[in-house]
Amino acid sequence: MSTALLPWVIGAPLLGAALCFVWQGRSERGAALFGVGSITIAALLSALLGSDYLRSGTPAQVHLWTWFAVDGLAPAISLYLDGLSLTMLGVITGVGALIHLYASWYMRGDPRYARFFAYMNLFVAAMLLLVLGDNLLALYFGWEGVGLCSYLLIGFWHQDPANGYAARKAFITTRVGDTLMALGLLLLFRELGTLDIQSLIQQAQLRWPIQDGQGHPLATAACLLLLGGAVGKSAQLPLQTWLPDAMAGPTPVSALIHAATMVTAGVYLIARLHGLFALSPVALEAVGWVGALTLLLAGGAALVQTDIKRILAYSTMSQIGYMFLALGCGAYSAAIFHLMTHAFFKALLFMAAGSVILALHHEQDIFKMGGLRHKLPVAFWSFLIGSGALAAVPFITAGFYSKDEILFAAWGSGHGLWWAMGVGGAFLTGLYSFRLVFIVFWGTAQSAAQTRPHWSEQLPLFTLMLLSVIGGALALPAVRSVPVLEVHHGLILLLVQMGVGLAGIGLAWRRYGRPVGLQRQPLRGWRRLIHDGWGFDALYDRLICRPWMGLAQLNRADVVDSAYTGIVNLNQAAHRFARSTQSGYLRLYAVGLAFGLILLAGVVAWT
Repeated sequence: MSTALLPWVIGAPLLGAALCFVWQGRSERGAALFGVGSITIAALLSALLGSDYLRSGTPAQVHLWTWFAVDGLAPAISLYLDGLSLTMLGVITGVGALIHLYASWYMRGDPRYARFFAYMNLFVAAMLLLVLGDNLLALYFGWEGVGLCSYLLIGFWHQDPANGYAARKAFITTRVGDTLMALGLLLLFRELGTLDIQSLIQQAQLRWPIQDGQGHPLATAACLLLLGGAVGKSAQLPLQTWLPDAMAGPTPVSALIHAATMVTAGVYLIARLHGLFALSPVALEAVGWVGALTLLLAGGAALVQTDIKRILAYSTMSQIGYMFLALGCGAYSAAIFHLMTHAFFKALLFMAAGSVILALHHEQDIFKMGGLRHKLPVAFWSFLIGSGALAAVPFITAGFYSKDEILFAAWGSGHGLWWAMGVGGAFLTGLYSFRLVFIVFWGTAQSAAQTRPHWSEQLPLFTLMLLSVIGGALALPAVRSVPVLEVHHGLILLLVQMGVGLAGIGLAWRRYGRPVGLQRQPLRGWRRLIHDGWGFDALYDRLICRPWMGLAQLNRADVVDSAYTGIVNLNQAAHRFARSTQSGYLRLYAVGLAFGLILLAGVVAWT
């Protein structure tokens, strides 16, 4: 294997970021060349590495240098390539290169064009380190890097204060999960003495074996702490509130970060450490419940949104929920399979949404659209195919194969309720995805669309349309974990799963496919609650934000100021008294010493 190429997969985006920073203020063509070209090089190198790996079947490890060595901790900056990291590599660089090419068209005219590509390349480099790191410290370094870059990209248009707020919200919310993850890493190092992923899993299996169906308490504690980090990055309950607001960033950012890369980091973390999570049935149960609840709550919220990007954001939360559900069932291959297909069709949907938004002069309200299927044919077909894959239209879309793998795994694991929740989520997915399609592209036009098609816009869309159709069928034989015919009542399950999704699409057609304009429904009662993300923001505001703000206000109040002033005055008075005793007269010192000795003798005699 050409292992010497592996560091350059990360090095190419880093070099591209540096060149874009230097190129600021110059031509857009040069910035696009550096930004898009470096990711394309990384994608080509990934393809070469993948070809070598598929021929040899042997994982590769490349040691770069030792970061530091302190008291038995000597973390190495090493890269590790196996089937899991290779899949992530293909998604990050392959889909990432298409998104960068699209961004070269979408961001034209922005005064900080080169800086945008610098941030995007830096993000890709951090994400690559995350998935290629051979130890948890290197992984965590990349983990924090993507968090920083997501802050820069979400708030890229910081002239609008709302965008800056969204960036801060994403950064702080994910920091909560990152803190839990850091505690988990410290616990693992203290108990197992290593952060090397392969060695750590071997040590954990030796020291924390499952006994009588119960996991070791330390294994459960470590896995739950790591789960805290995963739900933060992947926008799952209860740290999911940042993702809808993160749509404030440019649409290519949403396509890259919130469809194909950062939000899947939590899925990758649990899949990479599946040998550790397998030692804790409690932690795996928690992973499954997090996914099942999130996919339903997010799917419900998507039904009442009116912003085209927020609908896709809630959809992302729901689909990541399916991946967590698969992880909780122990179906790691199915989770990564859906991660891959989701990257195809969700990046396609986000970029098609960007084309619609630009054509309508940055309008994002779906009820101000309508009748666009003839005016924007490429965007229409992109939405139709992407939404079909999202809704798992049977046999002809990639999403059908990957989502059904997860539902079969849920049934096979014995969690009938998880399977029912997953099927319910499939109905919601068909309903909200085609609600979006019918409102935007059918009915009466609500505004004039102006567009200038460009190859750098349409080539990524056509490529992802193709992958959204054939991607699942091509990869299915290698990842199938629960063959249909081996599942109990497999044919019945298949028909139920297919029928429920199609029923959601049919209901969407009946409700929103009419050839007349639709009016938005007023947001009252439960509709308002669901629209606002089931009230989690309001709940956190009352439980966390307001008490801290109240404490801050209390610290500024006059009564506290008076107390602080009184303490200061008391200290000053004590200082003046102590200073007055330093008179320089020896007789006074002798009297004081004698008085002290008499007082001390009295105390001793009394006791």
